[in-house]
Amino acid sequence: MNTSDKNTCANCGKEGSDVTNTCNKCKSVMYCNAACKKKHRHKHKKECERRVAELHDEKLFKQPPPKEDCPICFLQLPHIAVYMSCCGKYICRGCTYTVQSRATKEEEDICPFCRSPPESYDDEEVIQRYRKRIELNDVNAIYNYGYFYANGENGLPQNMAKALEFWHRAGELGSAEAFCSIGNSYYNGDGVEADEKKATHYYELAAMLGDVVARHNLGCFEGNAGNVDRALKHFTIAVKDGSSESLESIKIMYTDGQVKKDIYADALQYYQEYVDEIESDQRAKAAAAEDE
Repeated sequence: MNTSDKNTCANCGKEGSDVTNTCNKCKSVMYCNAACKKKHRHKHKKECERRVAELHDEKLFKQPPPKEDCPICFLQLPHIAVYMSCCGKYICRGCTYTVQSRATKEEEDICPFCRSPPESYDDEEVIQRYRKRIELNDVNAIYNYGYFYANGENGLPQNMAKALEFWHRAGELGSAEAFCSIGNSYYNGDGVEADEKKATHYYELAAMLGDVVARHNLGCFEGNAGNVDRALKHFTIAVKDGSSESLESIKIMYTDGQVKKDIYADALQYYQEYVDEIESDQRAKAAAAEDE
């Protein structure tokens, strides 16, 4: 029986264009009807589970796209950027520093992108700005609002249930950081019962969307479980996205004899390529000013 033929029922062997009932999980075999699918289930189960695991790993270990560019300098945003609640933009610190260093005293904290006046230190005004962005389904505002609840900031009470509510909403809209925060909550038992399996699930969702912290955490989980190859895959993806922590982990794996020298050398090159991609004179000046 040729079960790879999409026009052949994996159970009875019937062929034809009406064989369209696909396995819901692996999508790799087809049946002529639900009865055949049910009858074949016990024979297909092991192969189905294997294929589902393969499909999951294909998604999990795919290098995510790079972060968006700064809307001012058009260089890839680094992991630390400034969120502007007036326009909903993330601005790199280089552009923020350059614009504000050239501004007059009255314009000192003006938004580098939309030129709106800065947030005041009044909690109510901050919250009002964020609520306007949330009404527009601004995923970053929704995530940050959850963060305010998690830490009891800007006049909001500390409330992890509300924080998780906003993070779940942001995650559904594609926020990698929100999924990572939910993962942290399950890992630490913060607002929910500690559950490493659920933490792993949310870290995976975050990692597939490009969160390097979640990716690094997954690498640590796999390393602690003795799964060196899977740990290395996670760390390598994270290094390509600029994780110095994952680079250090690969260095330790090399020192311990778990990976070869050329693998560590490749990781060093990947990290340098990331640094070259995001660095600029403006960002270097901003970093120097912050260190003063």
